[in-house]
Amino acid sequence: QVQLVESGGGLVQAGGSLQLSCAASGRPFNSYHAMGWFRQAPGKEREFVTAISRSGGSTYYADSVKGRFTISRDSSKTTVYLQMNSLKPEDTAVYYCAAGEVLNKYPGAYAYWGQGTQVTVSS
Repeated sequence: QVQLVESGGGLVQAGGSLQLSCAASGRPFNSYHAMGWFRQAPGKEREFVTAISRSGGSTYYADSVKGRFTISRDSSKTTVYLQMNSLKPEDTAVYYCAAGEVLNKYPGAYAYWGQGTQVTVSS
């Protein structure tokens, strides 16, 4: 059974930073081609944030977070990170980690999901 567990969410003031972590267990971590982060705000659809390839050599960001967020992965620790800087109130959402076979921005392409972690940015 594959499990993804997110951590690191919380409350932060606008302009602040947070780092989210996603720990993977079960299927060998390096067998997933892509690991991604998505977010969902109340009343809105789940949206793509960023994704990273198996090697870490390819990354993909939503325009709304480009230049502020950074995704990375540490294969030896089976963990993916999301460093979020210059946070804005509109970044407030539940953030989900996902694993899949294809590096892209579509939620349907990711087979495994974590339970989510809340990020709240106050103005």
